[in-house]
Amino acid sequence: MDSEDSPLLKAVQLYLTGVRTEEAGTSATRVVACLEDGDWEMALLLLEDLGDVDPQPPEFWSRLAAAARLMWLKNDADWYEWRRGEARSGAFRAELCLDRTEDGGRALPISPGDALRPMWDIGRRTPEGGPLWSIALLWVEGRGSLKPGGCGLVRLLPLTPGHWWHLEPGDLITMHERRRPSGTARIIEVMPPVMTAPQLQF
Repeated sequence: MDSEDSPLLKAVQLYLTGVRTEEAGTSATRVVACLEDGDWEMALLLLEDLGDVDPQPPEFWSRLAAAARLMWLKNDADWYEWRRGEARSGAFRAELCLDRTEDGGRALPISPGDALRPMWDIGRRTPEGGPLWSIALLWVEGRGSLKPGGCGLVRLLPLTPGHWWHLEPGDLITMHERRRPSGTARIIEVMPPVMTAPQLQF
C-alpha cells in the first residue's frame, strides 16, 4: 500500500476531523509514524483502539475494513464491517447466558464472527398480548466461543433499531432460535448511531 493513498491514512484524517484534543493528535501521530515505517498492522490496531475510545462514524470503520482486506486479514475486515454497522444503526452490548443443550438450548457453541440472526423478545407485544419478536444480529466478543450453558459478552445489531431504543442497561431480553427460548441477555450498554463527520474532503 502507498501510504499517501492508504485507507489507514484516510482513517487518521477522518478521526482528526471529529476529535480535537492534544491526546488525539498525539495518537494520530503514532499511527502516521507506523505508516511511514511500513508497519500497517500496528497502525490498524492503533486506529481500532482510537475508535474504541472515541466513537467513530461508519466511514472510519469502512476504511479500516478496506485496509484489513488489502492485508488479507479477513477476520479483522469482518469485525470492522460489523463496527461500521454499529456506527450506522446503533447497537447494544449485553451479557448473554445460553440455555444448556439438555434443557432445550442450542447444541453448538457460538464463535466470534458467526452469522447468527436470532429473534428476541424485547418486551413488544401483539394486539392479542403475545410476544412480538424482533431480529438482531449477534457477535460474540473476544476470541473464544460461547458454549451452550455458558455466559459471555455479545454485541447485538438490530435489523429494526427503532424497536429497541426503549431498552436500558439492566433490562433482560430473551433469545429465540426456535419458538422456545435459547438464552437470556442482560443489556449492559446502549450504543447510539455515530453521526458522520461534516465536510470531509477525502
